[in-house]
Amino acid sequence: MKNVRKLTEGAILLAAFTVLLLITIYIPLVGAFSNLVLPLPFMLFAAKNELKNIVAFFLAAIFLSFLAGSFLGLGLMLLYGTIGVIIGFMLQKNKSRTSILIVNSLIFMAGLVIYYVISVAFFKLNIINELTAALNDTVNNSQDLLKALGQEDQIELIKKQNADLLKMIETLVPYFLIMMSITAVFIIQWVSFPILKRFGVSVQPWGSFRNMSLPRSLLWYYLIALGVNILAHPQEGTYLYTVVTNATYILNMFLLFQGLAFIFYIFYQKSVSKGFNALVVILAFMIPIVHYIILMLGILDIGFDYRKRFKKKE
Repeated sequence: MKNVRKLTEGAILLAAFTVLLLITIYIPLVGAFSNLVLPLPFMLFAAKNELKNIVAFFLAAIFLSFLAGSFLGLGLMLLYGTIGVIIGFMLQKNKSRTSILIVNSLIFMAGLVIYYVISVAFFKLNIINELTAALNDTVNNSQDLLKALGQEDQIELIKKQNADLLKMIETLVPYFLIMMSITAVFIIQWVSFPILKRFGVSVQPWGSFRNMSLPRSLLWYYLIALGVNILAHPQEGTYLYTVVTNATYILNMFLLFQGLAFIFYIFYQKSVSKGFNALVVILAFMIPIVHYIILMLGILDIGFDYRKRFKKKE
């Protein structure tokens, strides 16, 4: 009887996944949102079943996804299905949301890299080249518009700006990949976990963002990256330049989050309206000077325990 119930549950979840996969592939506008819940059937099954049953479920999903969407469906299933299984299994083991986010961000990132390599090698589809071509088309259209308006002197400036932008995009591909992976997995958790709770799956709560405290080692990594950049002056296009630039951007983002957490903590201590939290976040990403002030607060908070000093004053 128990096996029959598991088979029925697995069949229902596989059917739900197949429907979501078909929507994602064949209805692009809706698919942009439905792909966020593609891992959900895998989470539900993996959170409540043994490993051997999870493997059988995963293999059945591979077969169905290929029938439903050929190689595209198979690729989506392998990426989102793997994430769903890992998240569900980690929930079964009562792992924290933070550890789930870190592990699955790495898996998502690896999946994107593999997906990109396969698309270039077998389908001759290079997303970076497509983006470059689109930007060049935009520049060409701008040149035609400037010529029509009699502002030919601006053409060279636009060409230079476009060339600089393309170089920066190529350099920061690892940074974009990491941030995209973290954001995607965070959104998947945010969308799926309330649904999982309704189905009786135990989910560890997030800690308050204001209490977030990143490891002090991040500060040393940041100082090392800045030191290499200042002392070594790596040439643009070299491997060292790419590593240092991406490390700096990634660490900047983490330190910015630490600074925001510090400000939220102060606002909480002072009983400031939560609306100011949203305002600070918007200003941090819109006004450069505010961005750097919050970044410095993050550095001070990690390096000198400013939060504890503030609490003593309270």
